[in-house]
Amino acid sequence: MTCDAGVVGNLKTKGLSGQLYCDVILVTSVDMRFILSSVALVLCVDVLHSLPHTYLQSRQHHDADPRFTEKFFTQTLDHFNFNSMGNGTFNQRYLITDQYWEKGFGPIFFYTGNEGDIWEFALNSGFITELAAQQRALVIFAEHRYYGKSLPFEKDSFNIPQISLLTVEQALADYAIMITELKQQLGATDCPVIVFGGSYGGMLSVYMRLKYPNVVAGALAASAPILSTAGLGDSRQFFRDVASDFESVSSDCTDAVRGAFHQLKELAESQEYRHIQSAFALCKPLSSAQDIHQLNGFLRNAFTLMAMLDYPYSTHFMGNMPANPVKVACETMLGGSDLLGNLRDTAAIVYNATGILPCFDLYSLYLECADPTGCGLGFDSLAWDYQACTEIELCYESNNVTDMFPPMPFTDEDRRLYCSKRWGVVPRPGWLNIQFWGDALSTASNIIFSNGDLDPWANGGVRTSLSDSLIALNISGGAHHLDLRGSNEADPVSVISARKTEADLIAHWVKMERTRLQKFV
Repeated sequence: MTCDAGVVGNLKTKGLSGQLYCDVILVTSVDMRFILSSVALVLCVDVLHSLPHTYLQSRQHHDADPRFTEKFFTQTLDHFNFNSMGNGTFNQRYLITDQYWEKGFGPIFFYTGNEGDIWEFALNSGFITELAAQQRALVIFAEHRYYGKSLPFEKDSFNIPQISLLTVEQALADYAIMITELKQQLGATDCPVIVFGGSYGGMLSVYMRLKYPNVVAGALAASAPILSTAGLGDSRQFFRDVASDFESVSSDCTDAVRGAFHQLKELAESQEYRHIQSAFALCKPLSSAQDIHQLNGFLRNAFTLMAMLDYPYSTHFMGNMPANPVKVACETMLGGSDLLGNLRDTAAIVYNATGILPCFDLYSLYLECADPTGCGLGFDSLAWDYQACTEIELCYESNNVTDMFPPMPFTDEDRRLYCSKRWGVVPRPGWLNIQFWGDALSTASNIIFSNGDLDPWANGGVRTSLSDSLIALNISGGAHHLDLRGSNEADPVSVISARKTEADLIAHWVKMERTRLQKFV
């Protein structure tokens, strides 16, 4: 998701000693996982440690994209307590383009940034700018507090108690204030606002329409798991649906995955750690049950990412992915009789797309956290871990019965113990269900809930229309918020049709809002 896995980029530079090389590793975290700011870690090593998708690549894309201007908005630190921070402020980053805007008249398309660097979302949400060109809209992508460059306390942002201002409510207030003030500054006070978001960002778009209907006229929430993250539904659903994607390619594929994990389990029970290290090309020897647990999480995370990002063309979002990565993974799993080797090579589709990684460092490439679907790496992973420990419920489990993965429970009690130790907080189960309506949405209006049937987050969201203005769009052959991506010749007909429906509904909402505003002139 919302809570997607992280990726690590590498820049190799020569060390001061002359012969020693230093790897400057830039860590990015992804995207409900889920994307994607950076923290630089300088590791002087004799071997190359890297992953395929690099932060440097994304920065190059930023420089090559002339449409957006990067700006900073002076934002209130604490919207709800007049004593703790006074009227303290921080710099919140946003991207803006008026290339298509009919100034003072065209609508405003506002992306409610989620758990990562806002550039990553802007560069992977081409539908919004395509629609802006059609409807002559101003486009703004706002970065979520505590992610990317929008750090309220700079390097101290992830300390306790500074991190306590990282809440959904604070983020929504940020967006409401930003929209209101930018409309004033840009002479756009009568321009209707439509919010867009994918994954956790889609949840925020829904919440914006519920909480601030006076500010936003409608919302497109793509792949927004607003039900499961509110504690509604089945804890087995997510990893069941990951496995289902692979099952849909071939039942032999899921059988092979189960078989490989079973072989790993038998080796672990016999404490054949050197065999496991060799089979999976691990950088460091294993020595405990905790190391095996880490390896299982590392491997499960690779399948999670491939299921989420199962696009019909290659992408550079949350890593370098080939076209149809689930199919590629199944071909790899069925490529020979060495199941452990096949499992290793399948994980390498995610962790070593370039083929230059000589070995896997389990504890550097995957971090266990309060989100079993992955928090990513770097500073962004800290922010998402905290959110998963407070408001956002992600108690998902694999069990090897309804899915193909080893049993890895994550209960409410597991979450409570972890979060108390890590952040000194006790989660509040059910809070999102109360604060943002849960599944009692029938009195809301003007929200599109779009989901692709390949996306394991889909069944945690709204799949059935609730009224003529609460529309569920189910996209056959669609992965994680595919409809927000720019048009591609490999797009299935279903997503082309969904985007057309979305465009028509948004145009209608904009027209309705203009009519409403004119009544007050």
